[in-house]
Amino acid sequence: MPTHHLLGAHTIDNGGIDMAARRAAAAGMQALQIFTTIPKFYGDRASIRPDRVKRFREALAGTGISPQHVMAHAAYVLNTATHEEEKSIRAAAGLAKELERSTALGIGQICFHPGAARDGNRDAAAARVAAAITGALEKIPGETRVLIENTAGAGLTMGRTPDEIAAMLAGVPRKLRGRTGYGLDTCHLFAAGHPIHESKAALTRVLDAFEAAIGEPPSFFHLNDSKFPFGSNRDQHALIGEGLIGAEAFRWLLADPRSRSVPLILETPQENFEIADGDPSPDPWDVRMLALLRSMQ
Repeated sequence: MPTHHLLGAHTIDNGGIDMAARRAAAAGMQALQIFTTIPKFYGDRASIRPDRVKRFREALAGTGISPQHVMAHAAYVLNTATHEEEKSIRAAAGLAKELERSTALGIGQICFHPGAARDGNRDAAAARVAAAITGALEKIPGETRVLIENTAGAGLTMGRTPDEIAAMLAGVPRKLRGRTGYGLDTCHLFAAGHPIHESKAALTRVLDAFEAAIGEPPSFFHLNDSKFPFGSNRDQHALIGEGLIGAEAFRWLLADPRSRSVPLILETPQENFEIADGDPSPDPWDVRMLALLRSMQ
């Protein structure tokens, strides 16, 4: 098990997810995040072609990035917390399909936003999220894990607090809990009112609160600064050191032992979205962010 920082990013996948892996490797990343299908749709009927799996696995093998340090981000539209039956069924099916595609790729984990309790019943919403996770894990055997991502807390979204994530995971049967967990996005924490920017001690208290409530440390971190103020519940990412969290909070995070041995994924803005399909060059802003983070280690 590695004891160092596994720095990576959600790299541009022009040309395919195999090219996303090659761009990550060209930047010297040890971790990677991808979409396995278009994230604006449920993806509940989208399978992954064998040739695409083959190219991705070959790209990873050639880069040295361990599949265990690769994560797929599930579709943004999945609302596994909703009480609306049709949407709930499609969200659960979309989560299961995401797990199916990611298991075929052989990667370590997927993450997803749990969605919103639109009827205001947060306990029932937590149970629905747990049921969706359970259904996906029961349907798709393997080692790939399903991880809840904390949210910025806008409106009726679930996952803002340690207790809410704990409640969702508590509904997963014990025999399946080893394939579940959670991760923390720094922009989401800040937007939700967790004072990670105030001091190293404050950031430590936030991480302690999540670990105490859930019973385990985070399985990944998304490293994003924030364009909007503390407690705004608004989720818009900024380059590290160019947002309202500030670079020092990321130095404190990297000093915490919980940031080691888990994927640390940049989801910060990209400079070159129009990169040619066959160009494996890393994004210049990713390179700059990685250099900054490495200088903090």
